[in-house]
Amino acid sequence: MLTYIIIVLAIAAVGGVILATRVFAGQLAPWSLSIVHALLGATGLVMLIMLVLESPGDSRLTSALGLLVVAALGGFYLASIHAKNNVAPRNVVIIHAVLAVAGFLTLLSLFI
Repeated sequence: MLTYIIIVLAIAAVGGVILATRVFAGQLAPWSLSIVHALLGATGLVMLIMLVLESPGDSRLTSALGLLVVAALGGFYLASIHAKNNVAPRNVVIIHAVLAVAGFLTLLSLFI
């Protein structure tokens, strides 16, 4: 299941890079891509929760989950800004991305 989680989150990350590019250009991101990004991230997060519940002793899984949950909270905040037709602050986008990448890399470390 870990492989599927990584694939889903990697696809979500590609969408996130495109969204961030738009924000850094001072433009609103397309809603369709924002929704797909959020749905893929949520899917990966739910799958990760299921995996953590199946193997509760692995601290790296739990750490990845914690990082990705905080990143998701930042994503909700970014979506609320987007819903008001405002471009998100760059610093919030960077924090969201750093947390998500840290969680993703923590998951990847399980393959080592």
